[in-house]
Amino acid sequence: MPLDLGTKSLLDFIAAAGYPPLHEGTPEAARRAMRAMSVDMVKPEDVIPVGSVEATSVAIYLPARVYRPEGSGPWPTLVFLHGGGFVIGDLDTHDQICRRLCAGAETVVVSVDYRLAPEAPYPAAVEDASAAVVWAAEHLAELGGGDLLAVGGDSAGGNLAAIVAQKHRDLVGAQVLIYPATHVLGDYPSRTENASGYLLEMSTMEWFFAHYGPSIEEVDTPEVSPLLGDLAGVAPAVLVTAEFDPLRDEGEAYADALLAAGVAVDRARYDGLIHGFLDMAAVSPAVEAALVDLTARTKALLHP
Repeated sequence: MPLDLGTKSLLDFIAAAGYPPLHEGTPEAARRAMRAMSVDMVKPEDVIPVGSVEATSVAIYLPARVYRPEGSGPWPTLVFLHGGGFVIGDLDTHDQICRRLCAGAETVVVSVDYRLAPEAPYPAAVEDASAAVVWAAEHLAELGGGDLLAVGGDSAGGNLAAIVAQKHRDLVGAQVLIYPATHVLGDYPSRTENASGYLLEMSTMEWFFAHYGPSIEEVDTPEVSPLLGDLAGVAPAVLVTAEFDPLRDEGEAYADALLAAGVAVDRARYDGLIHGFLDMAAVSPAVEAALVDLTARTKALLHP
């Protein structure tokens, strides 16, 4: 399928602006660029309403936000881990997707601001994600009030969600994986086909991994690449990918591996879209349709 026209217009705008790619700058500059692409593009009238949003901390030391739907519940609880290559992203950059999932999938969302590299390289993010899940499991009564604890995230956050779903398969009952990174040292056609020109570039991925773990090649284990893990008995999943994404094939390989292990998977590839489409609903009806579909799949997973 051709590249979505709304997405193409956005990519053309970015190219014409002449901004250097993320991998040519500093982590601080990359963080500002991501906020410009997400936070700064949200108009007040476009903020998705939810019942309430509460700033808090989880596992003692991690800043977080708790999003609650309208009404009194009980609801499932979803621990959400933001994307950004383990280097960029924060609670603000993923505010809209957390609001969308909260309202549309009728779930409490706990968005976690885990530590970022290079200030806190691997395994800090994994430790924080794990601590957040354990904390949420201990506080389900005052969070969603229901019995189901889910994990979810996009890109690097999808990587962390898949990892903690394996580490805590006794606690996690569902997982929502949005274009997840699943095999750091993998060799997949989509990494070549979509290596440049589609926002997330291979050079940027390598830059992210270099900051996340300078010796990542020496520790390519299931806590870095969840595709290498034991998937028997992990929670059922929603797993979505985008056609023009370097991570497409490893995400779909993870879906295949889950199915081979006997895990129920609701999978979808959104044709015409690129990595990072979560922030692009305002410029593309196709993205809005994908997000509506993702939310509906998530609701079905969390409310069996």
